[in-house]
This record gives sequence, structure tokens and C-alpha cells, in this order.
Amino acid sequence: MRKAQIYVIALLAACLTLSLVLYPDASLEAARSGLELFLTIVFPSLLPFFILSEVMLGLGVVHFIGVLFEPLMRPCFNVPGEGAFAMSMGLAAGYPMDAVITARFRRMELCNRVEGERLLAFTNTADPLFIFGAVAVGMFAMPALGGTLALAHYMSAVSVGIIFRYHGLREPSTRDKDTPRGHILVRAARALVKAREEDGRALGRMAGDAVNDSVKTLLMICGFIMLFSAFVAIAGKVGLARILGWPFEVLFAALGIHESLVPATVAGLFEIDLGTLGASKAAAPFVQKALIASAIIAWSGLSVHGQVASVITGTDIRMGPYAVARLLHAVFAAVFTVVLVPLTLGAAPASEPVSAAQVASGQALFARHLARGVLWAAAVPLAVALAGAVGAVLATPLARAARNIRTEGRAAPPAPPPALRRSGREGARRPSGSRPGLHPSRRGRRP
Repeated sequence: MRKAQIYVIALLAACLTLSLVLYPDASLEAARSGLELFLTIVFPSLLPFFILSEVMLGLGVVHFIGVLFEPLMRPCFNVPGEGAFAMSMGLAAGYPMDAVITARFRRMELCNRVEGERLLAFTNTADPLFIFGAVAVGMFAMPALGGTLALAHYMSAVSVGIIFRYHGLREPSTRDKDTPRGHILVRAARALVKAREEDGRALGRMAGDAVNDSVKTLLMICGFIMLFSAFVAIAGKVGLARILGWPFEVLFAALGIHESLVPATVAGLFEIDLGTLGASKAAAPFVQKALIASAIIAWSGLSVHGQVASVITGTDIRMGPYAVARLLHAVFAAVFTVVLVPLTLGAAPASEPVSAAQVASGQALFARHLARGVLWAAAVPLAVALAGAVGAVLATPLARAARNIRTEGRAAPPAPPPALRRSGREGARRPSGSRPGLHPSRRGRRP
């Protein structure tokens, strides 16, 4: 690490500590709100996913899924088939579930460094409940907006994955060089049994280790949420947000975006919830508010970036490609949102009245998110494995038919002319040692 970088980090840490002393009320209130967010939503939502993902890795289910989805994930995203498990769990659980699984893959050598960076680039997505519930219903009071934001978000994530498949092509791949033998379901079952035998832990110990590691990771996430909540509050007090907003003012003026969205963008630079909430309340055209909210969701905030950096500590996965991927994700999400909003919501969409059933009370949030997390954590991997098995069964006769077509299409060797066929038969009947054109009595004699 360079000396200048050491000095800058030390200065920032000292300034943040001093600001906590100068503004204790603002930092305390912000940290309390961050802790409440973690206890009511983040902890019950992510804990089941963290535990069951560790258990499924130990049981070999992830290896089973990897063999089934290798023919899909390798051509599309140039990552191992196990990436389908990380992608599905990331879609269901949201940030930073995908980073936890990718780091685990790297430690288990299921992927190399470049493949881990590719995987982290497009699997880092928000969960549907946050987009449909928190943003569309809770912030914009427009349930129909959830489908548009989700479609733009996941389309842009896939676009980033396709682009990043060309990242680090010179690095060696973990693709098996040997031609796979046997039916794909048989190979998947063998991979499952082999992974379980290599792990070797009893189920009780495996579950205990999963709970222990999951709680430690979630406490780290809690610390990042509280820290960045306090930092955003202090940045507003000291006027730092106004300084950071100057580049966005210039950019928005050039793009024709309303200036009232600058504070929301600055807040979203650090924390996703504060940024999307500010975008929903800005006095700007609806399309522009949805555009900024979609970009903030894709960027995910420096708070999530810090969580990802902490999770991948101990691996050789770099944060540089991840930051570039988040920037591309934000740009693509904004573009897709601008295109999709008029197509799905019309030219002038209006807010809809939100029923009481769509907004849960604060007392029921913990139980609701815990139940949802348990259900999705168990259902998503099983559904992915089932889909892969069904696809393998359906693909087998198609592959066999394709091989038959290729075999039949090969040109057969041309038949010899009739004269050659007759001479061939005569040559077959001619005794060995005889020469054509000689009388039998002169064969074998010297002239």
C-alpha cells in the first residue's frame, strides 16, 4: 500500500471519529435507525439463506446444480455451472448473499479469481421484495412500478454478465478438459456424492458451523449498515453532501435531469435505502425519479460495497472489477427504465392508493421476513436443481437426435464404377502368386 493512500485513509478515519464527537445526536439517531433496519428486515431475511447455503455446500447440492447448469452458464457467462446457485440465491436474498457464496466458491476452488470476479459482477442484485415492496409500494406508492423496476434491474444485470464474460480471457479456466462421460444426471449425482464424502462432517456439526459463520457475517453487515447510516447523517450536517453533489449537478444539467434529484443521488451513493427514498420524494418528473431510483438500486451504495469487500477478504477476488460492474449496472438500469416506463405504465403514470394489507406493521416485520427467508432459502435451490434435472432429461433425446442427424448427413464414400467392381471380383478369384496375362503352365517359370 502506498504511503499517500495510508495517509488519506488515516485522515478520513480521524475526521469521521471527530465528527461523531461533534455531532453525537445525529450520529446516534442514524445508528439507531440502521440497527432497527437490520433487526427487523436484514437479519431475519438473510439468516436462513446464509445457513442453508452453507448446509447445501456441505451436502453436495451445489455441486449437483453445477454439473446440470454447466452447459448453460459456461457459454453465456463463462463461469462454472455452480454460478447458477449463486445467481438464484442472490436473486432471492439480495445483497450481499451472492458475495458470500462467491467467496465460498473461491475458497473451495470451485472457481478461479477471474471467474469469481465475473460471477460477482452480475449476481449482485436486489431481492424482489425490496423492489416490489419497499420501493414501489412503500416509497413511490405505485405497486405497478415494481414490475418495471425489477425488469430493468435484472435485464441490466444479465447484460453486465454477458459483457463480463470477456473479462480476463487470458486467464486459465476451470473447465474440465476431459470429455464428460455418462448421462448428465448420473454425473451430477456422482458429483454430489463425491462432495459429501470429501466434506465428511456430521449433519449436526455442519448445521452448527453454518449458524456460527452466518451470525458472524450478519453482525459484520450490521456494523456496516450502522456506520454508513451515521456517515450519511454527518455528511448532511457538515455540508459534505453539497460538495459531493457538485459533479452530479453538472452531469444532470447536461442530461436534462431535474436538479432536485441531486441530494437523492448523493445519498444513494452511500446507502441504497436513503437514496431511493429521496428519489421518490423529489419534485421532479416521474420518469426521472424512477430512473434515478433504478440506478441507485443497481449501484447498491458504498455500504453494500463495504460489505462485499469484507466478505471477500481472504480471497484474491479484486474489488476493481466489481466497482466497474456496479457502474455499468447502474447505467444500463437507468437506460432500461427510461425505455420501459412509457411502455408499461403509460406516458403519465399516477400513484395508486396502497391498501393496508400491502404495508405490514412494524411489529410483524420480523416474523414476516423470517418466514419468507426460510421459505425462499429452501425452495430456491431445490427449484433450481429440479429445473436442471428436468432440462437434462429433456435435452438428452434432443442431443441424441442431433447426433443422428449429423451422422446421417455425413457423405458416404462413392461406389466404384462397374468395371472396377468386376475387376475387383476377378482379382479376388485369382490365385495368389499369379500374374494376369500368363498361361497357367508358364506361371512361376523364368523366361
